[in-house]
Amino acid sequence: MPTNFSPSSPGRSQGTAPTPPLSPSSSLPLSGKTILVTRSAGQSSLFTELLLTAGADVIEMPALEISSPSSWEALDCAIAQLSDFDWLILTSSNAVDYFLERLMAQGKDVRALAGIKIAVVGEKTAQSLRQRCLQPEFIPPNFVADSLVENFPEELVDKKILFPRVESGGREVLVKELTAQGADVTEVAAYQSCCPTSIPTSAEVALQNKKVDVITFASSKTVQFFCQLVEKTFSHTTVENHLSTPASYLEGVCIASIGPQTSKTCRSLFGRVDVEAEEYTLEGLTQALVKWAASSYSRIQEPEVSSQK
Repeated sequence: MPTNFSPSSPGRSQGTAPTPPLSPSSSLPLSGKTILVTRSAGQSSLFTELLLTAGADVIEMPALEISSPSSWEALDCAIAQLSDFDWLILTSSNAVDYFLERLMAQGKDVRALAGIKIAVVGEKTAQSLRQRCLQPEFIPPNFVADSLVENFPEELVDKKILFPRVESGGREVLVKELTAQGADVTEVAAYQSCCPTSIPTSAEVALQNKKVDVITFASSKTVQFFCQLVEKTFSHTTVENHLSTPASYLEGVCIASIGPQTSKTCRSLFGRVDVEAEEYTLEGLTQALVKWAASSYSRIQEPEVSSQK
C-alpha cells in the first residue's frame, strides 16, 4: 500500500520533483509544480481548476476518449423492459449520461425509473444523477465498485439488476460478486472508451524535456492508454542510449493515483506509485498532492537545518 501523499522513498526516481520545492514564501501549496493531467477528453476541466487554484501549472493530456457503444441493441432491449428490474447500478458519470440520454432517445424520461432502486459508485456519479433530478438509493461507503457488494442494503438473491457499463475493458469483479450473491445481472454496453490517436504538443514537449513534476491518473484505462500513446509517439527515441519506454519518461516524476485499482495498474506498468488519494475523488487526489508537496519541502529543509547546527 503506498503512502497516501508522499513518495515511497527519497530521490528523484521515486517522485521528488525536478522544479524548485515549495518555499515558505509560496502563497499556494502547489506553486512551482508542473502537473500532467491524464483524463478523459472533455472531462479534465474540474480537476485542472482544482490544481490551478492550488497554484500548480497544469498540462492536459487526454488519455481516454468516450463514445457511443458499437451497438445500442442490448441497451435498447433493457430499456424496453425496465419494469422487470429491481435495481439499476451506475458506476461512473459516463454510465449515467449515456444511459439517460439513450433512455430519452427511446421516448422515455426519468419517470420510467420510478419503480427501480438506483445504486451508484462514487460521489461524482451521485452528483451526475442528481443533476438529472434522480436520487440514488444507495452509495457504498468506499468509492470503489468492490464496496458496493460488501455493503449492499438488501439481500441480492433473485434480484434483477441492470448494469449499463463500458463496452470493453472494464473490471469483471462486480458482476461476478453480484452473481455469486444470487443476483440476476444484465450487463449492457452504454458507452465505449478508446485511446486517443495522438498526444498534445505541449504534453509531448514537456515529457521529452523532463519538465513534468507530477503525472496524475484517475483510472486504470488512463494508465494503459498513456503507455500506448507514449510508445507510439516516442517509438524511435532513445533515452541515455537505450530505447525509450513509458517508464523512462516518468523517471523523476511523481506518479499520483486516485485509488487502489489505478495504483495496481501503475505498479504493473511503471513499477511504482508515489501518491494515492485517501478519498478516491478528484478533490481527494488534489489534497494528497498538496500533502506530498509539503512533505517534499520538509525533506529538503531537514538537511539544511542540520547543517546549520
